[in-house]
Amino acid sequence: MWHGIYGHDRLVDRFRQSLAKGRLGSSYLFLGEAGIGKHTLALKLAQGLLCQGSAEDQLDPCGQCESCRLMEAGNHPDLDLVGLPAGKRWLPVDLFIGDRDHRHKVGLCHNIAMRPMLGRRRVAIIDDADHLTTESANSLLKTLEEPPPGAVLILIGTSRSRQLPTILSRTQVIRFSVLPTDVVADLLIQQEIAADQAQATALAQMAEGTLDRANELADPELWQFRERIAQQFAPQSFDSIRLGTELTALVSTAGKEPEARRRRLRSIFHLVGDHFRQVLHSSCSMMSESGEPQPLAGEQFDPTAQGSALAVLDRCLEAEEQLDRNANQATLLECWLDDLAEILTQSLAIR
Repeated sequence: MWHGIYGHDRLVDRFRQSLAKGRLGSSYLFLGEAGIGKHTLALKLAQGLLCQGSAEDQLDPCGQCESCRLMEAGNHPDLDLVGLPAGKRWLPVDLFIGDRDHRHKVGLCHNIAMRPMLGRRRVAIIDDADHLTTESANSLLKTLEEPPPGAVLILIGTSRSRQLPTILSRTQVIRFSVLPTDVVADLLIQQEIAADQAQATALAQMAEGTLDRANELADPELWQFRERIAQQFAPQSFDSIRLGTELTALVSTAGKEPEARRRRLRSIFHLVGDHFRQVLHSSCSMMSESGEPQPLAGEQFDPTAQGSALAVLDRCLEAEEQLDRNANQATLLECWLDDLAEILTQSLAIR
């Protein structure tokens, strides 16, 4: 665990080796699920690169020098941070090259070209790289292609498919793995997100290695919805109209911000998909090595459960992808429920 950051020691060692060999790159793209520590690692890496009290190739910020104190205070003059403004869907070009009245006189590209004020280099961290527009990305190209001496730029995104080709071709991609389940559970307890170890473990397993998703799923309303999924999404009791009304209200209680509602709807898709993933796992566990049905103690093998569970799971994953592509939320929810109704009705007919 490097300076309190779980799960990414291998990546830190990679940066140390690059520094020791004098091969530190100028532009990096951190990719991985949200909530696994990419931003936290980028900040601590910047602190290590800017630290005045320890050898740079050790990446071991002392925490005592002026540079480290300024980092902790959040106002280091040689560090630029850019992220998605509140209420915005895209990173505006003004953040990089200034508004129309101050083009190339302010902004990240201007700042990083300046001489460092304290140490050997300047560092810039661009959060939410998934939300770069073509114009914003183009404004970065010259800086990425001809970076100032010693400058380091770190862009942070979630997946390669959401990055523009111009960014991918000019950065070194660093892939982050999700966190182990036990680490997520420990963090949930430490941050008092989970009430007890049992809930922490359950949330960590559903979150699939990301703290952000675990935090979202810990919402009391979502937690109550999760406990009703088995009943509400059973083929015999599935009612798409009633569920549509209930889920629309559940999404609305997330708040007025579109992104908050988007996260809530994504969590609903994820929770339903997770339930049917468990159904699929259970049906598969009833199969013997020869492929013949092999009921577990106290259970009856249902030959249709596997196919319907897989179909529902696929539809939930597709719905999450459509949500990421900015599909209309009300229409997406209605279509998703209609498709689930068809899948579950077919499973009843087969029986």
